[in-house]
Amino acid sequence: MTIDAERQKICANQIMGQKNEMIMVEGDLIVPDIKPDIVSTIHTSGNVYIYKKEVLDDKVRIDGGIHIYIMYLADSSDGRVRGIHTTLDFTQILDIAGVKSGMNLDDDITIKSIECKILNGRKISINAILNCSVKIYSNEEIEIVNEIHNVEGIQCLQQNVCLNSLVGMELSKAYAKETVMIENTDNLAEILSVHTNMINKEAKISYNKILAKADLDVKIMYLTEDNRIENVSTKIPVMGFIDMVNISDDNICNIKYKIKNLVIKPNNVDEHSIYVEAEIELLCQAFEKRELSVIQDMYSPNSQLEFSQKTIDTLSQKEMMKEDCDVKENVSIPEIGQNKILQVETNWSITDKKIMEGKMILEGEVNLNFIFESDNVAGIDTKKIDIPFHHTIMNNEINSESMIEETISVKNDDFIIESPGMIQCNITLEINIDIFHREHLNVIENIVLEDQETEDLYSMVVYFVKPGDSLWKIAKQFRSTIEDIVRVNEIENENKLEVGKQLFIPKYMLRKIS
Repeated sequence: MTIDAERQKICANQIMGQKNEMIMVEGDLIVPDIKPDIVSTIHTSGNVYIYKKEVLDDKVRIDGGIHIYIMYLADSSDGRVRGIHTTLDFTQILDIAGVKSGMNLDDDITIKSIECKILNGRKISINAILNCSVKIYSNEEIEIVNEIHNVEGIQCLQQNVCLNSLVGMELSKAYAKETVMIENTDNLAEILSVHTNMINKEAKISYNKILAKADLDVKIMYLTEDNRIENVSTKIPVMGFIDMVNISDDNICNIKYKIKNLVIKPNNVDEHSIYVEAEIELLCQAFEKRELSVIQDMYSPNSQLEFSQKTIDTLSQKEMMKEDCDVKENVSIPEIGQNKILQVETNWSITDKKIMEGKMILEGEVNLNFIFESDNVAGIDTKKIDIPFHHTIMNNEINSESMIEETISVKNDDFIIESPGMIQCNITLEINIDIFHREHLNVIENIVLEDQETEDLYSMVVYFVKPGDSLWKIAKQFRSTIEDIVRVNEIENENKLEVGKQLFIPKYMLRKIS
């Protein structure tokens, strides 16, 4: 006999595999003939981009590159600073058992370090190390049994859960284009370094579309024809639309922004400007909250009940937050004195994360690399400073079982020389926080009730409570019911059993119909 079961559908967004790995990218740079020989390197910076990624059976392939900018002291009569730009391509294959072709991939790849070694005046060896973190998701539609209709006496173990069912997962693209003007007195010779950052991220839902908004923060250091080093910065608005059927204002929308390609070059039309163009990938996951009563286990005291089970791992109690963390510190750098600060590269690192009831504490460092005018041969020098920071995120949904992912970007930074060698640092970090729980559910399938079984007389057995016992486990073991055990033993609190306590268990006997 097939049982009439009421079912509800959810789309489970399951993590099927994840991996953190260092990627080493190596290559040689040959100095173009139009540039002078290299005496020494002064500063190296870079931007990583991914132009292709693919999930295969038991592996992931990532293709990308690094835009690298090198400032160097030239072997020339004027000893001026010069710059070289190059691109190093890479392909990385990560072995991740259990992932299948067609699954969804979320990647986070950042530059850990770039080192240059001068092989001779015309050749540089470059070694870059990337931090690579990937997660592979499987989106599976699941039918959850939450009620039995046509059979009496079946005992069900139900669990009330608030799940996050996946509404959709879509990829889209947005573009940022702008002509950045520089001073009219500056005749651009070459670009020395570029630093990019995505900030002010927002999402708005309307009419089966998601509007993704952000700013691409671009900082450029360049050399003029009269051998001056100058800076220009801009925030370019980024806007893209993501089509997603059945999305509503109540849904939770998580968008990740990835720079896929970046073009920064002198503008051929206007000599006092720099052309900036970026292609940005938008990965959107949208979830709806679903409150469900899920049957986790079942049995029949007076019939033979058969079913199959599988365990799924899905999301619950998902929350999205955004907070600013202000880091203010006065730092002493005697080498700077009252010289001009040309640029400060601002990065961050997390050193510790503590998750407690109702809050998460982040501890980390703001990593600063000051580039400033100097009295040395090159006329320029660098100094690295780390400033510790501490930030507490308060949220009632956070507990020791919470999974929390944070995405941090530098929203603002400002540096003022207050006195010779003393710099006031004002930095604002934008912290986007994704709070969720992993819910393990037993999904019941293929329920069949054997017709040849019927109820007969029942007996009584004596049982002593063991560690880990529950009334459900005991009742199912002896084909009894929780109600009968509670009634016979006059149990006041069904959820509290004393280990070693003696219980009388009504036990049903079954016989086949002849």
